[in-house]
Amino acid sequence: MQYEHRLQVRYGETDQMGVVHHANYLLYFEEARTKFLAHLGEPYGELEKQGIALPVRKVDLRFRSPAHYEDELVVMVRVDRITPASVRFAYSIEREDDGVLIATGSTELACIDMRSTPRKARVLPDSITRLFH
Repeated sequence: MQYEHRLQVRYGETDQMGVVHHANYLLYFEEARTKFLAHLGEPYGELEKQGIALPVRKVDLRFRSPAHYEDELVVMVRVDRITPASVRFAYSIEREDDGVLIATGSTELACIDMRSTPRKARVLPDSITRLFH
């Protein structure tokens, strides 16, 4: 299953040449991922209320072509891999008007118990793993 999230590049996300600064692609990934979870019926805020957090523990990002101020982008996200205590999402970002591939990447999120001190890894809840199968 793949989810598509659309966004427009804002001025503050670009450098002096109007090109998207590299750090913003991680924000685009996060925005698409959280919208994807909400679309599947498991908003991230609800997970946190249950004492579950999914912090990013690994990121991979490859730039293919620059995005510019006011570009309309499509961020495609899908679950790439699930383990008992983590989930990896894969992404691709394209410019909407011409389909040019802007970036690809992935994020791996660990599942932790927010109510434990110190924070400890935990098994992904069945409600989450069922969403991705």
